[in-house]
Amino acid sequence: MGEDSINSEDIIQVIVGASALTVPVAFSEESWRLSETLPLFNVIILLVLSLLFIGLYSIQGIFQGNVKHRYYDLILRIIVDYGVTLIVVFIILFALNRMPLFDDPLVAIKRVILLSFPASMGGVIVDGFDKE
Repeated sequence: MGEDSINSEDIIQVIVGASALTVPVAFSEESWRLSETLPLFNVIILLVLSLLFIGLYSIQGIFQGNVKHRYYDLILRIIVDYGVTLIVVFIILFALNRMPLFDDPLVAIKRVILLSFPASMGGVIVDGFDKE
């Protein structure tokens, strides 16, 4: 892998960026209720949009538009960035006692995906700061 491969600094940047945008939204009762009422189809759309935005930002902001012969690095970065974001959101919701994992697992999953939408944007943007 080249200079754009993922290292511990990248992971820490994603954690900080994801946390910065998760915390204000995670404390909102509106987001908790939205995760209870939003149809699963819409949650899936948010998941796809998150992955798409991470990919687009990574292509332009991290790889400088040069992804030819580096698709593996791009896909790996998208998966790791979103995966780290999901973990950060899960931990924050769990700490706030807003993760009904055993009582209502579907709401728990929807809540993590819903809050991961803004969090993933923060994560990938902070990750890309030192790449430009």
